[in-house]
Amino acid sequence: MAKIGLIRCERNATRCPLTGCLTCIQETRQGFLGYDRAELIGIFTCACPGEHLSGYAKILEKKGADAIHLSTCTFAHKAEGRWVMGNGLCAQPEEVMKKLAAAVSIPCIMGSAHLPDGYCPEVF
Repeated sequence: MAKIGLIRCERNATRCPLTGCLTCIQETRQGFLGYDRAELIGIFTCACPGEHLSGYAKILEKKGADAIHLSTCTFAHKAEGRWVMGNGLCAQPEEVMKKLAAAVSIPCIMGSAHLPDGYCPEVF
């Protein structure tokens, strides 16, 4: 069973209870499709401009995370009832991913629930 750490954006913390992300982890679909089974082991909320991000990643790894996922809302947005790439909540999602990947020795994956059509989660 894959143990998953999840990081989301502070700009969505008061609007989204992570229902889609949690369901997708449980059902191993969308950004978690490649896992046989998955279990959430922790969630952190990233504060701009990525403060404490390296520390969060290290904590999740120490708690046993096999991978860390960045929520889709950080790099994509909803338009006309569907999710599309770009204009997410984070101004620099690739930089966030690079910072995460540099801090730990486990895969850091961009994407969780609500993946835009044709998007394949990028591994850093």
